Amino acid sequence: MAHPYPLREIARQAGLSEATVDRVLNERGGVRPGTARAVHRAVTELDRQRTQVGLVGRSFMIDIVMQAPERFSSAVREALEAELPLLQPAVLRCRFHLRETGPVRELVATLDRIARRGSQGVLLKAPDVPEVTAAVARLVAAGVPVVTLATDLPATGRLAYVGIDNRAAGATAAYLTAQWLGDRPGSVLISLSSGFMRNEEEREMGFRGIMRGLRPRRTLVEIDEGQGLDAAQYRLVRDALARDPEIRAVYSIGGGNVATLEAFEAAGRECAVFLAHDLDQDNTRLLAAHRISAVLHHDLRQDMRQACRIVLRAHGALPPAGPVRPSAIQVVTPYNMPPESGDTAGAPAGGPG
Repeated sequence: MAHPYPLREIARQAGLSEATVDRVLNERGGVRPGTARAVHRAVTELDRQRTQVGLVGRSFMIDIVMQAPERFSSAVREALEAELPLLQPAVLRCRFHLRETGPVRELVATLDRIARRGSQGVLLKAPDVPEVTAAVARLVAAGVPVVTLATDLPATGRLAYVGIDNRAAGATAAYLTAQWLGDRPGSVLISLSSGFMRNEEEREMGFRGIMRGLRPRRTLVEIDEGQGLDAAQYRLVRDALARDPEIRAVYSIGGGNVATLEAFEAAGRECAVFLAHDLDQDNTRLLAAHRISAVLHHDLRQDMRQACRIVLRAHGALPPAGPVRPSAIQVVTPYNMPPESGDTAGAPAGGPG
């Protein structure tokens, strides 16, 4: 395949030997299909990071490991790549290991491969389960700085957590839901992608705590393990609506919001209040169309900038700084969407409930 990059750069990006990369690029065979895909993916990543490859400065190779729906991991990737040129004179190159779901052992294998071959930093979003905790501890023991993103793994020795205060986010969602539903009857559906993501657990705890104080008689119905994927989410919501005819509001912690709304529509049911997280492409469209009430959002570019600076400080490339503070939570409605989310002029009037 045609490319402008030295063999050693592709090998470094792919985490493979130059001999293996040479065999793939020259189609000499004897290479597993997964290895060949890794080489082609490395060339694609170098294309995306072209402005970084030729820069002169102290260079760092970091790995981004995420288990999340593609819409969220894509938003994180775009935010990170937008920040990379602004970190000069330091040069950060990135290898991406992104998955929506899958066996824990595969995620652990990815982390162990990184520990064996070496990395100058890992940005990680992963479930809080013992196998992952142990793998991250091995990374830290190998001298690799680990920064957790969006969801924390505090028992691993990670360097820092970057993201919002998830318990405060859940409390904010409960406050808004209680205000907008008022005294009207109805249950609230709490939707999680997985019970093993610490950030989702903390959001749920914050939501339940405040709702218990503000509306103690309000019934809360929980669904989980949809992984934020549309097909699974649709089935979970459809079944919940069939079991509870009183559901009329949603706090979506784990995503899959298009599918959630489709399930309401298929059942002929009204969703009077719908709170979601993150201005990804789906939520931006739904909010602009007034199909959801508000989005709890934070600046992903700021998070990526913070995470990269933490890694650079770990290597002495930046001076020490104070403790990492949680990202600010923004309550975004159809009327205060950030400019980059698109023009909402002409959107229909209306609001929650």
